[in-house]
Amino acid sequence: MDAVRVALLREVLAGTEWLRSTRRFAGTLRTSVTRHQGGLLLVGSAAYEPWHLAAHLDDEAAWSGLPELSPTLVRHRVPPGAAPHLSVGLGRLEGVRRGETLLVVTADAPGEGLLERVHDARRGGATVLALDGAGDAAAAELRSLAHDTLSAPPVPAVPSPAAACDSTSTELDLDTVQHLVSAAAGENSPPPGHGRRRFRDRLARLADQLTAPPPPPW
Repeated sequence: MDAVRVALLREVLAGTEWLRSTRRFAGTLRTSVTRHQGGLLLVGSAAYEPWHLAAHLDDEAAWSGLPELSPTLVRHRVPPGAAPHLSVGLGRLEGVRRGETLLVVTADAPGEGLLERVHDARRGGATVLALDGAGDAAAAELRSLAHDTLSAPPVPAVPSPAAACDSTSTELDLDTVQHLVSAAAGENSPPPGHGRRRFRDRLARLADQLTAPPPPPW
């Protein structure tokens, strides 16, 4: 139901700053990976691993015809027996090169160790983007290191019963903002000559998502 949720959210948020902000941030992401073609690295905090965003960006890369959007998920802890594409540890950030894009997604304070690596990546020439829901104080230093940032509203400690029960609620959280960003990243500036066919392909994709069972966690 992710595609349906995104479509409904866009309809409700049409004309708001939130929709403009997510499209702007997605545009920055897309431009960075397509212009520099150095690869996209995606990392979270020690307590928050953005595997869901990694999966959505991978889908968007395939459907938009932009393989540059497919990220390498960098993990704080790699469990034994993990698949090769899920076995990239933090050491990968030590070798970040000029032209690469580093997208940092945090739901909490990023921690000094991650901040040091982000600082080194920027100093090494990488484009650093930050998407967070940690609150102003917790992620202030991360935002100061990033070339572009987007902050989701912090999740209330005790969500209201009405919001919890209302499937059409427009309250945004970090997961919802990630859906909007990944979808927009795959849609900005569609490749020339693919208009009608691309629209039909996205409809077919939506039908597949509605009928497919939910994927297992990575």
